Amino acid sequence: MSMWWSLHLRREAASVPLARRFLLGTMETAGVDPDISYDLSVALSEACANAVEHGGRDDADGVAGHERSGHACGQYRVTAYLDGEKCRIEVADSGPGFPARRALRPAAQPAAGHSDQQSSAVRPPCDAPPAWTAEHPPETAESGRGLCLIEELADHVHFGNRPGRGAVVSFDKILKWREGALLMVS
Repeated sequence: MSMWWSLHLRREAASVPLARRFLLGTMETAGVDPDISYDLSVALSEACANAVEHGGRDDADGVAGHERSGHACGQYRVTAYLDGEKCRIEVADSGPGFPARRALRPAAQPAAGHSDQQSSAVRPPCDAPPAWTAEHPPETAESGRGLCLIEELADHVHFGNRPGRGAVVSFDKILKWREGALLMVS
């Protein structure tokens, strides 16, 4: 059995815990292992926080596009798919998107016993300074670690740009189920 849901949320701080609670409720009802649910909820919170913070800015002065042009840039979308043994979450906004060199990231190390061509590439640990990553913040910085955290919590991650305008963060995680779970794959 599979299921999916999509939320269209305002770019407000209060939307982040709302999305997280919605995901956790779905995972609890479906019977997903609490540790997996927690990892996914933290990754989702980071992606949503980035959409709220950066998802509608037009330029360096921080003026949001909807404030200047009247467009509805004050929203972002969260979509979650539970299908088979995997959960995929996608967060899309209408901001300026990622810089070109950051559009694609290598896939995460596949989970033990899982063979998937899309997630077979090994990426260096997040604290290593590979050529494809932006500068990491200083150790005392209070922000700037969200995308790195998503990479550590998920099995496969994609950072990209939507055609026209906006960033998309999507990530997958192999699911573990509680005993007697409603959606457990047979």
